[in-house]
Parts: sequence; structure tokens; C-alpha cells
Amino acid sequence: MSFKTRLWILLISTPLVLFVGVGGLLGATTVPPAQAGFADLRLFGEIVQLITSSYVEPVDIDKVMDGAMRGLADGLDPASAYLLPDEITSIENGTPLPPASAGVIVTRQFYLRVVGVQDGSSAAKAGIRTGDYLRMIDGKPTRDMSAVTGTRLLHGTPGSSVTVLLLRGNAADPHEVNLVREAPSGAAATSKRLPGGETYIRVSRFTNEVPAALRQFAEGAKPGGLIIDLRGTADGAPADGIAAARLFIKSGGTIATLASRDDKSVTTAGPSDGTETNPVVLLVSNGTANAAEVFAAALQGNARATLVGEPTAGLAAVQRLVKLPDNRALWMTTQRYLTNSGVPIHERGLRPDVPIAEPQVAFGEAPPTTDEALNRAVEQLKKKAS
Repeated sequence: MSFKTRLWILLISTPLVLFVGVGGLLGATTVPPAQAGFADLRLFGEIVQLITSSYVEPVDIDKVMDGAMRGLADGLDPASAYLLPDEITSIENGTPLPPASAGVIVTRQFYLRVVGVQDGSSAAKAGIRTGDYLRMIDGKPTRDMSAVTGTRLLHGTPGSSVTVLLLRGNAADPHEVNLVREAPSGAAATSKRLPGGETYIRVSRFTNEVPAALRQFAEGAKPGGLIIDLRGTADGAPADGIAAARLFIKSGGTIATLASRDDKSVTTAGPSDGTETNPVVLLVSNGTANAAEVFAAALQGNARATLVGEPTAGLAAVQRLVKLPDNRALWMTTQRYLTNSGVPIHERGLRPDVPIAEPQVAFGEAPPTTDEALNRAVEQLKKKAS
């Protein structure tokens, strides 16, 4: 097949596959006006034709087309991505992530952006924080890297190392950090008694063990109530967040709503749920994501908890692999969680009832010794108790 023929097929088939095929997969019930749609396709074809004919040097048409498709996916949301063959295999085969990680949960925002950092991990010890950017992972630029690929690069065998180029505040001052991949250690949830009698619970990640741990901590709590710290908690499946929320939501209350374009699935509390009645305050941040966001939305939506801190990350959705021709694929958001008022959590996040920003800390500096957000949470809990 000649280059001209191949280019013509690419110009015609690829946009049609994406516009028509993806639209069908999403269950679109309406179609944009044909004239506007074909105008976009003509413009797309003219741009590619102009690049291939007039760019300063001959171009790799596959590279150009992959870049165009990546741009389409990037315009959806940070969790969606256009995947190349080497990125598809592990997802398609259901290959689990390696057992150890650097302790960083990432999303896409220009580069890969740190959402959460696991307690006690190599990343936490190195001072990596929510909001940092990873410009490179083991020498690979992240500018066009999906969060799916970035996550796999950060995982590996226990004891192996990975080097990241970190950006915080000043893009002209990157920091190279070597991290050791480790399997998660320690309990996913711990507790302690605060001086005022309040029970402080730290949930570092959501697992199927967290609901039982929360129940145990809540049963041992004094009337001072519970402060549950979800700051930087971005690891865990939404199902585990839902299971944990059952402890606090009474029968009939809406725990979670998962919505696609055409359908909604609502999870409600049952007769045996809602056994914990102590007042609750949740500490949240820009690093509160996934299961932690679903848990926080359930408690806030049922007036069971006051949220103190920053707006949450806005990462509460379900993605699936959609295969395309030439062994390409879309990793595409097909469902997202809603608040009880029907507002999507994904890309919006939850708004705290009591806003307070996390302190800005330069790389290499120690964080402040005073935890202002925790102090405000104690104040809120005392108001609830009284």
C-alpha cells in the first residue's frame, strides 16, 4: 500500500472510528448536526495534510496521528487516555500491578500530578506531597504519559528503585528523587486519643479491612466523637469506601450513586447499617480521592459529618478499556459517582464545610509543627458534641 493511500485511509477512517464508534459506545442518543461534524472532520484532514506536506521536514504519520488521538482523549478528563499497544497488554490481560510501589498515586495534569502519598512509603519519607508534579520517571518524560502507564512505572518488585524528576512551585528548579519500591506496611487505619478526649482516626488507604477497624475504633470512642483524617488518602477501591460508610448511615439513606450516561445505580443503607452514632468530623484535602471521596460524600450527604480542609481531588469514577483498530485503545471514563444532590464528584470534588488550606512547604523543608486543620476539626467536634 502506498504512503498516499495509507494516509488517505488514516484521514478518513480514524476520525470516523473515534467520532462514531466512541459515540456509540457511550450510548449517545443524539448526533451533532451533520454539517458541523463533517466540518470538523474536514478541518482535521486539512491539518494533517498540511503537516505532512509542508512541515519543515518529513514527518512520521503514525506519530502525528497518535498525538492527535491522545489530544482527543486528554480533552475528556484526567483519568481517560489514548493507549498504544504496549500500554494495552497488561490491562487487557488483567495483569495486576506489581506488589510494591513508590507510594505515589498520580493523575494527569500537563505532566503526572501527585494526588496522594501513602503513609510510611518511600515517597512520604522523601517529602513528596499532594500537588507535586513528576516530570520524568526513570528518564521517561511524562508530558504525554497516561496515568495508567505512570502508575505501572512506579510499581515494581520490593526493594527495587525508581527515580523521579519532581517539580514543586518553580518549574525551573526540578528535584531528582530516588525512591525505593516497597509493599504497603502497617495498618490501613490507626487511632489515638486526643488531649480533649476526641478519638482521632487516620485512614491511610481504603482496604476491605477498614470497615472493621472503624467499627472497633468507634465502639471504643468516648462521647467526644470521631475525627477521621482522609488527607492525602487516594488509594483504595470505591467499594471499600462504600462498605466503610455503612457504619455511619442509617437504613434507607443513600450511600452512593453511580451514574453512566443513560443509567444510575443507587446504593442505600440497610437495616443493620448506621450503628455508629457519635458525631464525626472528616479532614479532607486536594489529595482525598477515589474511595475516600465516596466515603466522605456519603457522610456529608447524609449530614453525618462536617468536612474540614480543602476541596477534594475529584477522582471518583469508573474507567474501562475500549479497543480500537491497529491495536490501539481508549481507557475511558464510562461511569462516575454523584453526591446525594446529584452533582458529579469526578472532576469537581467535594467542597468542605469549613475551608482551611494546607500549608505551602518548600521542597526539603519540614512541615509546620502546628496542624491548623486538625485544631479546627477539634473545634467543630466540640460544637457538635455540645
